[in-house]
Amino acid sequence: MNYWIKNLVPYGSPEEIGVIQLAWLGDSVWELHQRLRYVHFPLKSKELHLSVVNEVKANAQSKSLSQIEHLLNTFEIDLIRRARNKTKRYPKSADPSIYSRATGFETLIGWLFLKDPKRLSKFFEYLEKTI
Repeated sequence: MNYWIKNLVPYGSPEEIGVIQLAWLGDSVWELHQRLRYVHFPLKSKELHLSVVNEVKANAQSKSLSQIEHLLNTFEIDLIRRARNKTKRYPKSADPSIYSRATGFETLIGWLFLKDPKRLSKFFEYLEKTI
């Protein structure tokens, strides 16, 4: 399912982008990945939408981070920490610790999308196997 990202070439200088902007990008990459996972399911559009929403919620992103944490290098762990520390506002319905972990996950996705798409693809493959 990661065919779309395996052939990407690193692009730009993510070092010059803030962690919140990387999280914003990572959120869209993660949602696109989930949509590509579900596109072949013979479901109605509302069911497809709800399925993807369940995968991109903060709880699901925090859980995904938990599943790959043991695979992360020190730079990636530090990047996630910086993103978690930068998160100041939370939706009223969200647990702040889960929401900040989700932001860290999104930041990692954004960073890897720009810097190392092949590594990101490996994380996506790993996560699909653990579902």
